Amino acid sequence: MSAPARGTWEPLPAARWEDAFLSGNGTHGAMVFGDPNSDRVIVNHHRLVRPNGSAQARPPALAGRLADLQDRLLAGDVTAGEDFTDGRPLLWVQPYHPAFQVRLRRPAAEWSGYRREVDFSTGVVGAECGSWRSEVFVSRADDVVVQYVTESDLTVEVTLDHRLPGAPTGLTVGHSAVLAPDGALLTLRARYPDSGLAYTGVTLVVTDGPTRAALPGVRVEGARSLLLLTRVRRHAGELDVLAEARALRALLPRRDGHAGTDPGPDAFGYARLLARHTALHRSAYLRTALDLHADDAERALPGSELLRRPKSPALLERLFAAGRYHLLSAAGTLPPRLTGLWTADWDTAWSGAFTTDANLNLQTASAAAAALPEVTEAHAALIHGQLTHWRENARTVFGARGVVAPAHTDGESGLVHHLSREYPLHVWTAGADWLLKPLVDHDETRGARDPRLGAALAEVAYFYEDFLTRTDDAGQLVIVPSYSPENRPANAGWVTLNAAMDLSAARHALRTAAGYHPGTEDAERWRALAGRLPPHRVNAEGALAEWAWPGLDDTYDHRHLSHLYGVWPLDEINPYDTPELAAAAHRALELRGPENDSAHGHLHHALVAARLRDGARVAGALDNVLAGDYFHTSLMSAHYPNRHVYNADAAHTLPAVLIEMLVQSTPERLVLLPALPAAYPTGRLRGVRTRFGAEIDLTWSPREATAVIRPARTHRIEVRTSLGAAPLDLVAGEDHVLTLGAWCPPQLPPPMEGTPWQHAR
Repeated sequence: MSAPARGTWEPLPAARWEDAFLSGNGTHGAMVFGDPNSDRVIVNHHRLVRPNGSAQARPPALAGRLADLQDRLLAGDVTAGEDFTDGRPLLWVQPYHPAFQVRLRRPAAEWSGYRREVDFSTGVVGAECGSWRSEVFVSRADDVVVQYVTESDLTVEVTLDHRLPGAPTGLTVGHSAVLAPDGALLTLRARYPDSGLAYTGVTLVVTDGPTRAALPGVRVEGARSLLLLTRVRRHAGELDVLAEARALRALLPRRDGHAGTDPGPDAFGYARLLARHTALHRSAYLRTALDLHADDAERALPGSELLRRPKSPALLERLFAAGRYHLLSAAGTLPPRLTGLWTADWDTAWSGAFTTDANLNLQTASAAAAALPEVTEAHAALIHGQLTHWRENARTVFGARGVVAPAHTDGESGLVHHLSREYPLHVWTAGADWLLKPLVDHDETRGARDPRLGAALAEVAYFYEDFLTRTDDAGQLVIVPSYSPENRPANAGWVTLNAAMDLSAARHALRTAAGYHPGTEDAERWRALAGRLPPHRVNAEGALAEWAWPGLDDTYDHRHLSHLYGVWPLDEINPYDTPELAAAAHRALELRGPENDSAHGHLHHALVAARLRDGARVAGALDNVLAGDYFHTSLMSAHYPNRHVYNADAAHTLPAVLIEMLVQSTPERLVLLPALPAAYPTGRLRGVRTRFGAEIDLTWSPREATAVIRPARTHRIEVRTSLGAAPLDLVAGEDHVLTLGAWCPPQLPPPMEGTPWQHAR
């Protein structure tokens, strides 16, 4: 049995942009078609957002009306929130868009023996047939899109072309092509309509063949090698193109001219560019891997064939690998957008933004466990870059200190302005805790606390001190107004009281902030405030209610599972410490419908099910996604079945689901094989990181399972399996090997009774 492939391949070029293979470094992205006669590389940049007027939008000034809204809701007016806006129409954040396509046109020729592939371990997208070969990657070391083409006799026209679907008619575009002994320089400048902003793409063309201008590009004849280096800049005013060209030329060795010879990749510097990039990318990608002992014949299939076999373990192996690859490639300057880092359409669904009330956290859910701190650092960069705006949200909407996060952002503005009657996202107060939770997990995993995170958590706590002023008849605090994204009670308006997510977030934020500021008066106040919040409510159907306020009825058929925030990603509700609430949460999960079959809904469902030890429900959610035609042959995903709406939710979230069904951790607990579907009886998961500071390799079969634990901290934890639970003392630097004989299918474990495994050091 060979190891799972670290890539995917296809026997034909991409016919649709959604099927183009992807490369990226978290800032620049490339979508590669791999057509020998008319190749296209669509260039993306995380900062390319089109001005639409929202950059000047401010949060609604509603603080003066807040007390009246609270009075009305507490008095039983279930529609009081209908007019809690300033009357503005819904304004989307600035839409994300592609830059342009680098086009390489060769004289039409017949070709055979074609193959295109992407190597996840290097980030190189390759295509070849006959003597023609193209390789494209986006350098993590040099922040440049690199394309290297070789052929025995290469004649090709190179142009930069902005004409992509949805490009606005008012876009002002200028081209230039300048020939020089050390390489031709192509530029494309696009100025947005009614704006002083623009973006410019610069491509350096280096070749060993004669080159002449062929506006708007250049024509190369009789070459053997062609190297293209491309960067994009978004800017106000004019860009110093010559400085950009010098920076690109500085990446290459000095050339004395190679026309008519075969210089090889080293003469152009391609091999060195690739080596610098690979040193960073490969080490990150290889930290974690999944092996489901799939059939080697299926592992060898192209991705398009594997996607027709939704029950194949080889498909899940490849999607796990592709998901980690795409997530790593999309995170850098910013975390992944709804489309990751890639789009070829100026009219991207939901503005191609960061939707923070579900999608962003789902996409980055595997970052800590799957050993991708680069993703969490990108997530942190987004948050810390917008805290000033979050403060303005708290002050303007609620008249409070501290911070309130937006539900939508374009990566530039963190101000709340995307709201409407049906989506009153300005009253969502759980967002700051929800978005900071991955940073807390990151700190726990690495065993150190980021002072920036401690300061941000304190600001969340200050907000709750000012906001939580109303009480019910029993003297418990009431979260009012409250909102459960993006749902509403069956018998009330969208703006309500005591949404389960808001309760969980407030408790967690206050207690976590106190933990980051031990021994302070602030910490004492925050813990006391958390203790005054009401408990969750169990409704008449035995389910955890989405709104804890009595009389609010649940709406079950909905894609979001915001009310189960306490189960995942929090540890507030679990089968071990709160079994009754866990049972109610499980009932709520059973009753939840798929609504419009959004991919993020199915995989969010799977994450919650894994925490509740329901392997069958995890399997059902995976089946819905794998059999629902959600994946393009690029192995990037769609938002809806039948590959409708290009969207990274499924692609990026899937690795988190697979890890959670095999290994779960808190700072004090390790859970092994909590929700393994019966379809995957054997396998190995390597390199998982835990929140108690250890790395784990797990192997399993129907006969036994073995976990090798490599702790970086000396610590006592509880280990849970379906066979029972017991304490385990970890010693930093010493491997611990746990062997479980004949483990049984997942179920709620019994109380601690002895040690249900063999333990070796």
